[in-house]
Amino acid sequence: MKKFVFASVMALASLSLVPAHTLRAQDSGAISIKDPAEYNAYQMANSQTDPKAKAAAMEDFLTKYPQTVLKKAVLGDLLRTYQGLGQPDQALGAATRILQVEPDNLEAIYTSVFIKKGQCAKTSDQQTCDDMAALAQKGLNAQKPAGLPDDQWKAQTDAVYPPFHSALALADLVSKKDPAGAVEEYRKELGMYADTTKGAGLVDTLQLATAEEKLQLADAQAARDADAKVKATPGDATLTAAAKAAADKAAQDNIQAIWLFARAWNFAPPSFKPQIEQQLEYYYKKYHGDVTGLDAVKSQAAGTLFPPASFTVTPAKTQEELIHDLLASTTDWNTLALSDKETVLSGGSKEDADKLWTLLQGKDTPVPGTVIESNANQIKVAVTQDAKDAKTPDFIVNLKEPLAEKEIPAVGSELKLLKDGGPELDGTYDTYSKIPASAEAAASAQIVLKDGMLQTKKAPAHKPAPGHRPAASAHKAPAQ
Repeated sequence: MKKFVFASVMALASLSLVPAHTLRAQDSGAISIKDPAEYNAYQMANSQTDPKAKAAAMEDFLTKYPQTVLKKAVLGDLLRTYQGLGQPDQALGAATRILQVEPDNLEAIYTSVFIKKGQCAKTSDQQTCDDMAALAQKGLNAQKPAGLPDDQWKAQTDAVYPPFHSALALADLVSKKDPAGAVEEYRKELGMYADTTKGAGLVDTLQLATAEEKLQLADAQAARDADAKVKATPGDATLTAAAKAAADKAAQDNIQAIWLFARAWNFAPPSFKPQIEQQLEYYYKKYHGDVTGLDAVKSQAAGTLFPPASFTVTPAKTQEELIHDLLASTTDWNTLALSDKETVLSGGSKEDADKLWTLLQGKDTPVPGTVIESNANQIKVAVTQDAKDAKTPDFIVNLKEPLAEKEIPAVGSELKLLKDGGPELDGTYDTYSKIPASAEAAASAQIVLKDGMLQTKKAPAHKPAPGHRPAASAHKAPAQ
């Protein structure tokens, strides 16, 4: 997604805090304030009807009476007041103070996790993600408050345990770089929802699909390592069996991801369907070779969250064979999509890659994709889905002339063709190099273009004067 960017945006748009009354533990008895001045100050703060005035009065009360017997209750009211005001930093501060008084306060833990999860998804800051994960685990380990009825405690844990597992999964994916852990946590979370076709369940179905693809990269590397051992020690039955098991595991990761992408596509709002379908088709074609049978997968995935044991997708030919077939069936290689050209250069045989590069080198092309890095002299772009998932550039465009500061495209922004609204980045194919697959990223090509330029609008068409016949132009369309 973004992969994580997209999923995070969708998550923040569709998740909401668990109602406070669900998480609030009821005090076992009335608490009285004996000091009249303190009592009057509390009554004044608590009776404020304007939320901003109430928050300020409560903060003033806690400053004047830091050891008040109502400290926990006042902090709880303050937490919910800041939530109502849409002030997450202040709400997080109030939650932190509650946990200093009552370490297992589920409302404060949940609020802290919720806020830090949004920050982790947005920035990928390791400390923030690690803090979120520690709080989520603390919430899963929290003990039932004395005197709280069992049914109320169950209602609370049923509400917060799924988000806690979701937070642990996000930390595994973003901070710990542990896709296997993320897959395990997302599956625990999704298994707790009665309905995964909307809200958090739908969002994290998509996140699980992404995690499965990241796990596939790691498992595919393990399969390559196991295969290398077989080749180094031919005839060893144990190594051969281990290599087959590793290859089967990597294949299953792909199959699970395909099903989950199809599942998310079925129930996503219309505005999100095209982006999910792009991911689904990319990974399906990468594994199967074409889109034959994909409609049937979509239909099946609407029925259940996880695929039945009998579900399978037939693997395609090897990548080199698929690429060779693609080139053989394409009359004009200039018409290949830019991502397909990168795939040929990264995964095709040397002969096929060299033939395509001979055609491309020195030609101009637009470079639509996601900006990974940018400065006045160079823009790095992720074009293929694999590159976008890994947040690594597969196209590097060296600009002909430096850009002004205000013209430099922001990291994460999308470059498009002018006909689609732009801005359009163009350059001339210069050099390329292959980057082997690893446990973190699929095989790719890093393609360098020179004489780049960024266009933000179409040049106005020149209208000839009446009676003037313009000379014929030998304009050559750029390769794409």
